[in-house]
Amino acid sequence: MDGVANPIPLLVIAGPTAVGKTELSLQVAERLGGEIVSADSASVYRGLDIGAAKPSPEDQRRVPHWLIDVVGPEASFSVADFQRLAKQAVADIHGRGRLPIVVGGTGLWIRALVRDFSLPAEAPPTILREHLHATGETYGFESLRRQLRVVDPVSYHAIAGNDHRRIVRALEVFQASGRRLARNAPDRSPFRPVYWVLTRSVQELHDRIRDRVQGMLADGLVEEVTTRLHAGLAPRSQSLLAIGYRETVDWWFGLLSERERDALIVRHTQQFAKRQLTWFRSEKDARWLDLSAWSLDEAAAKIAASRPS
Repeated sequence: MDGVANPIPLLVIAGPTAVGKTELSLQVAERLGGEIVSADSASVYRGLDIGAAKPSPEDQRRVPHWLIDVVGPEASFSVADFQRLAKQAVADIHGRGRLPIVVGGTGLWIRALVRDFSLPAEAPPTILREHLHATGETYGFESLRRQLRVVDPVSYHAIAGNDHRRIVRALEVFQASGRRLARNAPDRSPFRPVYWVLTRSVQELHDRIRDRVQGMLADGLVEEVTTRLHAGLAPRSQSLLAIGYRETVDWWFGLLSERERDALIVRHTQQFAKRQLTWFRSEKDARWLDLSAWSLDEAAAKIAASRPS
């Protein structure tokens, strides 16, 4: 990737859910005088904290965080929204002489920022979009995903299986125009990134996911969801499509037992972590760090030593 005049140094710490990004990124930020830009699609919503595994208030006082709690739970939030706000945050952090550190597991968001994708604005609702959404509600969104895999495999791999809005949008673009959803990157990027991906052994990651889910349930995940539903939040709001939230919504409406709900949250999270790792393997410039083999202090020192200049 060709550079531009005075590109902004950018450190990226990515990886699957529950791998240990939060504490490691805090240590790295403290070592390097950095501030964290969250690249997590669940953390943008206010009032949905437990299922999103947001950094605690103490963590956010320890190191400044950006792009957490930026919209209400009823709002939609797109990759273009993230890119716009993240670029502003990165410029602000850099302008104050601090190091911007992008941390998260939403691979498409990170790629859109780092490569400075040219992203189309979200179009107003159309009859076709409404029809596709109704089809997904009636026959299952997995049927739409199978269509997407045939006509637009890039979008199929880029869009999470529970992101119904973006699945519908990609199919809408193809059926209306015969073209795939544009994700164009320019020849030049305004950033000079150092990109790290954290990983662990499969068994260790699965165990950590199971422990995290149990902790979320103990901390009040179910109450968090039911409180929002009682307050009038639509059950199919984008914010409630995240893993943990959607299974709890299904339980609330009697579609799952409590035991099925808890088991599905674990299984879906493990499956999601696998998809995240598959995505990050396509990032050719990424450096990988296995946290099963390094202590937290060692890993933080290794990443800090790679600080982009």
